[in-house]
Amino acid sequence: MFDTLPLILILLISSVLAVALFRALRIPLMLAYFLVGLLLGQHATGLLPDNEAGRELAEFGIVFLMFSIGLEFSLPQLYAMRNKLLGLGGAQVFFTLAITMGITKLAGLDWPAAFVIGSALTMSSTAIVSKILAERIDLNSRHGRLSIGVLLFQDIIVVPVLVIIPALGNANADLFNVLSIALLKAAAMLLFLFTIGKWLINPWFNLVAAQRSRELFVMNVLMVTLLLAYASNLAGLSYALGAFIAGMLISETKYRYQVESDISPFRDILLGLFFISVGTLLNLQQVMHHIGLILLVLFCFILFKALIVAALVRAVKYETGVAIRTGLILAQAGEFGFVILALGTEQQLISGEPLQIILVVALLSMVIAPILIQYNGRIARRLVSSYTRNSGQVVQDIDDAGKHLNNHVILCGYGRSGQYLGRFLKEENIPYIALDIDAARVLEAAAAGDNVMYGDAGRRVVLEAAGGARAKALIVSYADNRAAMKILHIVQEKYPHLPVIVRTVDDTNMDSLREAGAAEVVPEILEGSLMLASHALMLLGVPLNRVVKRIRLFREERYKLFKGYFHGVSDAEDENIANQQVRLHSVIISAGAYAIGRRLADMQLDQFEVEVKSIRRPNSNGAHIDNNSPLAEGDVIVLLGQPTGLTNAQNAILIGRLANK
Repeated sequence: MFDTLPLILILLISSVLAVALFRALRIPLMLAYFLVGLLLGQHATGLLPDNEAGRELAEFGIVFLMFSIGLEFSLPQLYAMRNKLLGLGGAQVFFTLAITMGITKLAGLDWPAAFVIGSALTMSSTAIVSKILAERIDLNSRHGRLSIGVLLFQDIIVVPVLVIIPALGNANADLFNVLSIALLKAAAMLLFLFTIGKWLINPWFNLVAAQRSRELFVMNVLMVTLLLAYASNLAGLSYALGAFIAGMLISETKYRYQVESDISPFRDILLGLFFISVGTLLNLQQVMHHIGLILLVLFCFILFKALIVAALVRAVKYETGVAIRTGLILAQAGEFGFVILALGTEQQLISGEPLQIILVVALLSMVIAPILIQYNGRIARRLVSSYTRNSGQVVQDIDDAGKHLNNHVILCGYGRSGQYLGRFLKEENIPYIALDIDAARVLEAAAAGDNVMYGDAGRRVVLEAAGGARAKALIVSYADNRAAMKILHIVQEKYPHLPVIVRTVDDTNMDSLREAGAAEVVPEILEGSLMLASHALMLLGVPLNRVVKRIRLFREERYKLFKGYFHGVSDAEDENIANQQVRLHSVIISAGAYAIGRRLADMQLDQFEVEVKSIRRPNSNGAHIDNNSPLAEGDVIVLLGQPTGLTNAQNAILIGRLANK
């Protein structure tokens, strides 16, 4: 213990300093772990011993990474998206893998090594791409949706790759037989777990959760994950595959968000250890010796991958500018590429100079990726002059929605407060446009017919597109004083006569917000006290003014209208409360859905304790759609209920059966 304590301290100190520095510089944190591994590894200072125990511990980082990826997958959603996933995503993986394998084989490597390299370079970084697209409010743009679709397929294809690589490492066996047996084992395991396992996992998790012990719940998650990983290994498959299946099983329960929150510390620490172990593989002397070749391969790799993706996007009838932007966004290696390279090294399929070159190329491509993603629009406009008219798609969408509005209200933020306020305005026939940057919330609310758009209200062009010059009022509905100050600064500069109402938590910043130009500041705590006083006065028979009476009558007569809200990824809640809380959820009838041609009245959704709030058919020219109307592709059903009931009702609508029973 005392012999290893100095080594642990060195590892912790190095990791903390590197991660803090890289976070301050806004560089992907995995590169910090690579740097620690490089400096402490056997090819540099030699402080980290290269032993089997360390590699096995680092492998648990992959286990929890795959578990987290499994949590993100929903079988009904994957089934509903099957055409899109198998189209562009499948084509990108197939062509990139095939061409890369051919080039690698021509370079003198054998087919197993070519497969490992091709599989690694086919992957792109989900973490980098999704983070930057979210920050740029590009997730719902055309290039954003295409990029996320390709990344989703890449995440799925990792599973068969993790099955194939160990089979390729068995040099003494017939390759076809080994691959066939491995794939059959994986299919049998998936079939067993998703038929029998789903009947067991829900009652078991309900039993554990009923004990109301956080420690017991976390231990149970670890037990299930490691048990399935071990079972997968016993079947001759990888630990990571079992963990992925465990994540998918738990994703079909109502505890998925709580599990993701509880497991993230273990995942992040062990994943950091895995990337440190990959960093120890780097030999700086070999890298410097081949630096010219590495830079050439890096340039060719980024150009090749961008061209492949762009050509495929163009082939599915998107314009050239969108194709170039999508290609630039995906023109890098990804986290799973290192998982594949580590597994290939463990199976002795790749080593030496080829491994060093590919590792460094993958690393450098991820360093360059944020720059390419940040400036993908400018590059596309430089390369394709016709694309200039399509730049700023998000702003243009907002402009299309806001140009016909006059004397309207601009709602900044469409969380619960924004949604409730929007319903008040709608009841009073006051036009409004809402701006929000929560992808999940905007997609659902817009699908349900609410006038909400992607957009950062802190940008001048966004407020201009939303009709700031013609608006009657602007309301900041989220309690973020710094964001509110930014909006107030823009309004004072461009629209000094536009009144702004700001929501805040308490009265601490009331004076500073008013000095910045707010016409009124509404503190939640103060308003809660006022409403409490108003109810007390009503009970005592004291008459209220017209506004309070209007609010009271509205709640009494329209209470169901206020019930529920569209849930977004930024709605952080206590899981025990969230699982019991009624919310709204929009279900879009996609191609191949079970409900097409059927009536909701015949589907018995009330057994899930959900209520159908409305049915919307885009471009229906006002045609009446109700529970007795046959459903068609593109219809949007707005449901009201608790999370478990909403999940089961969605599964019944999309695939005709329950995901859980």
